[in-house]
Amino acid sequence: MATVQPMPVGVTIRQTELAALANVRTMLELCASGALRCSVKTQRPTSAAMSLVTAHLVDGDWYDDEPIAAFAWPLLVQAGGLAKRNGTCLELTAKGRAALKAPAHDTIRALWQRWITHGLIDELSRVENIKGQRTARTLTAAGPRRLAAAGALTLLHRDAWTPVDDVFAALRNRFFAAQSERALWRLYLGEDAEDGAFGYAGFYEWDFIEGRYLLAVLLEYAATLGLVDVELAPPQGARDDFRVNAGGEELPYLSRYDGLRALRLTALGAFAAGLAPAYEPASTDSAHFTVDDNLMVVAAAGVPSPSDKLLLAAFAEETGPGRWQVSRISLLDAVDAGRSPDELIGFLAVHADGIPQALTDVVDGVRRAVQQLTDLGPVRLIECRDQTIAAQLARHPGLRRLCRRVGTTHLAVDLDKVPAFRKALREAGFVLGEPPQGR
Repeated sequence: MATVQPMPVGVTIRQTELAALANVRTMLELCASGALRCSVKTQRPTSAAMSLVTAHLVDGDWYDDEPIAAFAWPLLVQAGGLAKRNGTCLELTAKGRAALKAPAHDTIRALWQRWITHGLIDELSRVENIKGQRTARTLTAAGPRRLAAAGALTLLHRDAWTPVDDVFAALRNRFFAAQSERALWRLYLGEDAEDGAFGYAGFYEWDFIEGRYLLAVLLEYAATLGLVDVELAPPQGARDDFRVNAGGEELPYLSRYDGLRALRLTALGAFAAGLAPAYEPASTDSAHFTVDDNLMVVAAAGVPSPSDKLLLAAFAEETGPGRWQVSRISLLDAVDAGRSPDELIGFLAVHADGIPQALTDVVDGVRRAVQQLTDLGPVRLIECRDQTIAAQLARHPGLRRLCRRVGTTHLAVDLDKVPAFRKALREAGFVLGEPPQGR
């Protein structure tokens, strides 16, 4: 997995590729579990969701006290169509369920390409110290700006580090965040919109706004997806260029991304950006499991990844470190939560010595149980006075396509057909009465 190598003066190097390949599967498993919540209005993850993602990230987030990757992942899977909100909870889409079985590098490439064309937020909004961004006619459209920023990957090398300042120099004035010079007066630092405005001569540089936007795209999204290795310092005091502006004197940093010092393109990044025709996954030491006749799954070699643990937890009860008990009830619970036992069998077929007949028999029994009942969805239940009326209405030419008979005296009407059913019922000479009090 990714390594963190200590360097002088608080600088670290983060190799991101292997961690991202593991993290994308973990994110899909977290979505499948229904454990992640996002705002209905903004689609951004809640604080609890970011804490949960952070706890499952290989190597953790970029900084211990600042959710960056943990903020990005829930947005990335939503933008990529792999997850959608059901209320406030994220759940996998059909595309997301397919991604669980697909090569992780293909999923990451699709997520990056989708993000740079259909990102859910303007990344500049994450640089909260730049105020006034919501003012009308202030910012340029995020889409073209993001696409230009993503072009930074074409400037990087696989075998050498590129200082961020060199990337700034190459892209400077290639894109702008403010719509005009007048719009710069609406963007400011500090509490005073007039004193802290960027519009004063000598108090705006491309690096202050567009540069910070570029850092956000590269660290929060490109690095999170494993496209670039990064050299990081703490953001506090890493870039003090903005302190010439009134309102900047007391800020610990302009953006949480200020500590990004240098970048190196990964093989995964070259593939995702279309700079390489194919990607050869690096070999990794994955955990190996055994399954006994009592349906106990045991980690026999290696350390299970977070995504391995999440998958097994969906189908079995964890009874101790590296031990999961599968049962008919645990499998039925998984099916009731929208999972398929085939996922467990497919996982064990790759990661275990073999699958005992006892487990195959239990899974076959669960499959048969699932086939016995079908959820047809919610209906409006209509009670008829007697079975003669029920039979008459169920056979009526205008009603028979809108209802179905249940038992001897009841009709079931799909909720979306209730208005048409009421109209046809009146044309047949009937009308729905109110239910008796207390029912």
